[in-house]
Amino acid sequence: MSTQTLAPADLRFHPLRDSATMLRRNLKRMLRYPSMTVLLIGMPVVFLLLFVYVFGGTLGAGLGGGGGGGGRDTYANYVTPAIILMTIASVVQGTAISIAMDMAEGIITRFRTMHIARVSVLTGHVLGSVIQGMIALAAVIGVALLVGFRPDAGLGGWLLTAGFLVIVTFSLVWLCVALGQVSGTVETASNAPMPLILLPFLSSGFVPTDSMPAGLRWFAEHQPFTPIIETLRGLLMGTPIGNDWWIALLWCAAMALGGYLWSKKLFNRESAS
Repeated sequence: MSTQTLAPADLRFHPLRDSATMLRRNLKRMLRYPSMTVLLIGMPVVFLLLFVYVFGGTLGAGLGGGGGGGGRDTYANYVTPAIILMTIASVVQGTAISIAMDMAEGIITRFRTMHIARVSVLTGHVLGSVIQGMIALAAVIGVALLVGFRPDAGLGGWLLTAGFLVIVTFSLVWLCVALGQVSGTVETASNAPMPLILLPFLSSGFVPTDSMPAGLRWFAEHQPFTPIIETLRGLLMGTPIGNDWWIALLWCAAMALGGYLWSKKLFNRESAS
């Protein structure tokens, strides 16, 4: 009799509780394997040091900062938003790898047989990656400040920047959750998000688009990362943002919705097979 009484309550799903459990699992994995976090932060830092100290004097002078250290400091201000975006792309690449590892180890198949909300399995990865992304961004911005990055943003600008970065990270994470599921192997999952790391090089992140050849300039001006970088640059440096902010938000909404629907379709398809 007691079993019949408790059964309806036991059969109810608890998406928030299950998502929190999956989030704790992913955070514990991050603590257990700190080398992955260091590696994900390391590549953007290397690019930051490379562009500031190797190319900064020349490219900074081209931006109107003069030669020598002045040009380097000017270029640090210019290039940091692109490095910030590369940091997010690097972190979400790790998300795709984590999803692929779970798929290969069969743990997701096990989760599907358990009485938990299906959405929590993917949501735990997404929330964990957003938190990891914020930690990585704090570290990279700290290094940028050490090498000459001098933002003009006040408290309000930093709060808007933080909110915008959460939105960008959230949208790219969902895209990589789908890429991790469709990849099949860890090796493929590590390569699938590479366009997200390469696209900043074909944007306004490292040089102004008006310095590019016509065809490349058109691509740079119409791909999603240019308005995202220009919005970040405007928030941090006080430069005009124009229409870039709402174009960036539209791209983020499209990537988040597309990634979510694709991820959900892949997850449900695997469940039914």
